[in-house]
Amino acid sequence: MRWCGCFWLIDPCRTSRGARLASCGRKGVGVFASALGKPLSLNSDYRQWKALLQAAGVPDGRLHDTRHTAATVRLVLGVPERTVMSVMGWSSTAMAARYQHVTDPIRRDVADRIGGLLWAERKGADDAD
Repeated sequence: MRWCGCFWLIDPCRTSRGARLASCGRKGVGVFASALGKPLSLNSDYRQWKALLQAAGVPDGRLHDTRHTAATVRLVLGVPERTVMSVMGWSSTAMAARYQHVTDPIRRDVADRIGGLLWAERKGADDAD
């Protein structure tokens, strides 16, 4: 490992991603550094996340779960799938299926819209009587 100003360069052969980069001619893999220029601890984002949750007074939760929440909120808002894929960094629609969760209000909305479509003509006929 070698310090390179603002990040550490790791021997590319020591990681699978690094090996792929090395095969493309890249010399090293950058790793984010702390404010003191040291490599970040593996659990520093975990500790910061837990501190943020506590300071905000919200229930405890995993940082990864926020990806599911962000994807589901975009589904609820009706954001087009291609846009969600771009924002979330996904290259396949399978990721949308994995991260976006269909909520009861979405199901209810679909049922109401289908019901309105199926029964709209009948309602008009009933009103004419």
